Amino acid sequence: MRVLAAMSGGVDSAVAAARAVQAGHDVTGVHLALARNPQTYRTGARGCCTLEDSRDARRAADVLGIPFYVWDMADRFHADVVDDFVAEYAAGRTPNPCLRCNEKIKFAAVLDRAVALGFDAVVTGHHARLGPDGLLRRSVDVAKDQSYVLAVLTREQLERSIFPLGDSTKAQVRQEAARRGLAVADKPDSHDICFIADGDTRGFLAQRLGEAPGDVVDASTGAVVGQHAGAYAYTVGQRRGLHLDRPAPDGKPRYVLSITPKTNTVTVGPAEALEVSEVCATRPVWTGGPRPETPIECEVQLRAHGAVVPATVTVTADTLHADLHRPARGIAAGQAIVAYRPDPAGDIVLASATITPTPTPTPTPTPSSPSPSTS
Repeated sequence: MRVLAAMSGGVDSAVAAARAVQAGHDVTGVHLALARNPQTYRTGARGCCTLEDSRDARRAADVLGIPFYVWDMADRFHADVVDDFVAEYAAGRTPNPCLRCNEKIKFAAVLDRAVALGFDAVVTGHHARLGPDGLLRRSVDVAKDQSYVLAVLTREQLERSIFPLGDSTKAQVRQEAARRGLAVADKPDSHDICFIADGDTRGFLAQRLGEAPGDVVDASTGAVVGQHAGAYAYTVGQRRGLHLDRPAPDGKPRYVLSITPKTNTVTVGPAEALEVSEVCATRPVWTGGPRPETPIECEVQLRAHGAVVPATVTVTADTLHADLHRPARGIAAGQAIVAYRPDPAGDIVLASATITPTPTPTPTPTPSSPSPSTS
């Protein structure tokens, strides 16, 4: 099989390419140049798209003895990932840029180009498994599992994908890289958002969206308890950095409950107000076999690396609705909900969809004390 190995410059993609070679595939390595200005992207332990990463990927390809190319996809990445990231925050949602990159770049633009060039499949270093049945499953290394950010892929895209690392732990991958003489064996994992060089998401958004002052409102009283410079700087469940003018009457911490771009308002309240028992989502992608016509019992994950929650899920062509069997907190619109079916061979990904906003809590003004009666 003729396959294209996406090589990010990290240890996972290098070992994935090595395993593809060992399996007898005709492998070509490619590194994606995603930055218009690579110096502005995170480097070292926190990068995945820098000049340093490109050089590391090339060195790994040389060790493996495979052809290597760099594909410039900076404009596509900027439009589909960076601009989308900014637009989602401006709309009061909290996007996952890694999920969007997988959806729009690695398994759309790259896969489409690879197929057009005659490749049969794309190999990546994601920690997830594809069984003989073609179903996507969690990695054996639950701590490194990336099935959540791959769940947006269609069945057709999965059929042309190879994930060689799903049956290995990260420690085993590093040991194998060292045995193979790959210099990236001890390279730290990438973290955070690659296109925000200093890790300051609020500052990054402010540069692009400008300041937009507005009110921070207490959900229980309706009182204005603070000001913000831009609602885009907040996400549901956030506790720190609220800069409230007055404490809650009960002295307990307050959290962001909702963001309303139309009124430029951030609503805060107690932790228990974050609890939701149902989640609605749009743009469902169902890959777990035939889509059921009736509700199913499964488990759902509501954020990357988040805990799973048992739920009853109903999926149509346009929506996914989950009735949670126990409340979950801090569910942010724009994130993905992924439904899993427990299976002895590894949890199977059933579906993914994009979470829509939960109803905004309606502030309930505190009734004023009655005036003392006079006689």
